[in-house]
Amino acid sequence: MTEKLRSQGVSYSEIDEDLAGQRLDNFLLTRLKGVPRSHIYQLIRSGQVRVNSGRTQPKYRLKAGDKVRVPPVRRRAPAAAPGTGEGLDWLAERIIFEDNRLLVVDKPAGLAVHGGSGLDFGLIEGLRSLRPASKTLELVHRLDRGTSGCILVAKKRSALRQLHALIREGAMTKRYLALVEGRWEHGVVEIDTPLRVGRDAGGGARVRPDAEGKPSISEFRLVEQFGPTASLVEVEIRTGRTHQIRVHAASAGHPVAGDDRYGSPPFNAAMEAVGLRRIFLHAHLIEFVWPESEEDFVISAPLPRELNEVLNRLVPPRRRKGR
Repeated sequence: MTEKLRSQGVSYSEIDEDLAGQRLDNFLLTRLKGVPRSHIYQLIRSGQVRVNSGRTQPKYRLKAGDKVRVPPVRRRAPAAAPGTGEGLDWLAERIIFEDNRLLVVDKPAGLAVHGGSGLDFGLIEGLRSLRPASKTLELVHRLDRGTSGCILVAKKRSALRQLHALIREGAMTKRYLALVEGRWEHGVVEIDTPLRVGRDAGGGARVRPDAEGKPSISEFRLVEQFGPTASLVEVEIRTGRTHQIRVHAASAGHPVAGDDRYGSPPFNAAMEAVGLRRIFLHAHLIEFVWPESEEDFVISAPLPRELNEVLNRLVPPRRRKGR
């Protein structure tokens, strides 16, 4: 990316091949570190940001040779995640893999993957602050704010395109661990109920089974039984719909523990009594084969301590020895 500074603080950036294909809003979030996402959108929609001298939309995909006008903007440091107060060292420690194409973060529960909806700070903003020299840091996929575990972040546009292609083709395996209500007696079962996303009164996503919804496939298998009360299951998702695991589990009569949107209030209360303070959903494994090089890639993140402690309280400790 070449850049020429003009008077009054306006800058012009010329997009090179490495940045081609990136959305305008994501480019600006990287370029204008510390500026809230809501303000980025306001700059675009008001015409203060222009591409090739013309107005455009936040979702516009930049092309090599595009010239982006960036107005002067007052920046501020991103807020720390709730309960940290230690700068971003805590986030650096959550990076569990990194090479020249990709980094993988073991995302903690409670951290949004990006700012927005009243949040100025998210995982991707934190990573960009940690790596200010990186030209490209882009989320490959998303996790709900309450879900912990593996999330992929591309360091190159070429890697992002390859990984998105694998997801579209169903060639990336993503597995989760979830604690669900009751005794799971279905064995290995595939749930393919289509899902439709709507909005609740507060504007949040509300997903429901709907024959006219988008195809959605989740495969559930039992990992460990906790009497008649609860079951630990592994879920492999073949599609990546909003709240997919949570809605599919609830539709099977086994809502996820701690799910305050689709779950069972009595079950949630019982799990809270044994120390559960979040939704029990953890992205524990991602596996794929890199295109062209055909390298196998497998990454996993163990259950967080707070979730293991819940499981240990559900049964006598000796029964979980060695797990």
